[in-house]
Amino acid sequence: MLSTTLCGMKLRNPTILASGILGVTKESAAKVGRMGAGAVTLKSLCHEERKGNPNPTMFGRKGQFLNAVGLPGQGIDNAIDDFKKLNDLDVPVIGSIFGYTIEQFGEVAKKMASLKPAMIEVDISCPHMEYSKPFYADEDSIEKITKMVKKNSGKIPVSIKLSPNVHNIADLARAAEKAGADCITAINTASAMKINIETGKPILANRIGGLSGPALRPIAVRCVYEIYEKVKIPIIGTGGVTTGEDAIEMIMAGAAAVGVGTAFYYNGLEAMKKITSEMEAWMKKHKVKTLSEIRGKAHE
Repeated sequence: MLSTTLCGMKLRNPTILASGILGVTKESAAKVGRMGAGAVTLKSLCHEERKGNPNPTMFGRKGQFLNAVGLPGQGIDNAIDDFKKLNDLDVPVIGSIFGYTIEQFGEVAKKMASLKPAMIEVDISCPHMEYSKPFYADEDSIEKITKMVKKNSGKIPVSIKLSPNVHNIADLARAAEKAGADCITAINTASAMKINIETGKPILANRIGGLSGPALRPIAVRCVYEIYEKVKIPIIGTGGVTTGEDAIEMIMAGAAAVGVGTAFYYNGLEAMKKITSEMEAWMKKHKVKTLSEIRGKAHE
């Protein structure tokens, strides 16, 4: 009932662990797979080790979360020593990468490809990374990065992760598709801020963070809907999905699969099983046998 195929990956269900949540080690990726995920995305890696931003880096209240962790990670070289390979787990693993320059995206992609992930996700859209210019808002940069990653990833499918902090996300998705992207991940977190009114200062040390959680979901649904109208490649709809009904909504907007992150805050390692069981219950109630019957239904 929930099985689906994404860029050649056979998923037992459409839920995919979003990058930055639990997928830090091979063991944690395998554990999330055992707990019901259709696929698992690793924490984003670049060409070097990163400590990330100073604390405080997180804030959460009433269905909204802000983070400015600064993409900490062990770096791709250490990950190669650590993981050895990624195609020997019982769940498809997506390797997430980023770079400071267009050339570095290619370098990291080549090394990530050596681990044989099921897909490479390209994070061009972290809202609190200090680039000379935001790659995610420029069609030319997106095309160059996509071509660079595709050139260095062999036959491994590539998904470009886009930002909601733009006015033309569908056009940017189309630029990625034109450059050879196999998939779009929509969306990353949205730029946001929280101020402590007792001190008059931003709560996060970085001042600006990324908004996630249920508060982000309506934005993500809108972005998926707009992208679906402009591209033919599949979309991983990501942002605030915590229930089966949320996942169904994302698929009706046009998503082929659904990224899940902050749901683990609410439901722990049972998050995926909860979402998929609620999806199945909804589908049985509405006499829907396969996800393809409702994918993109909001466009009819």
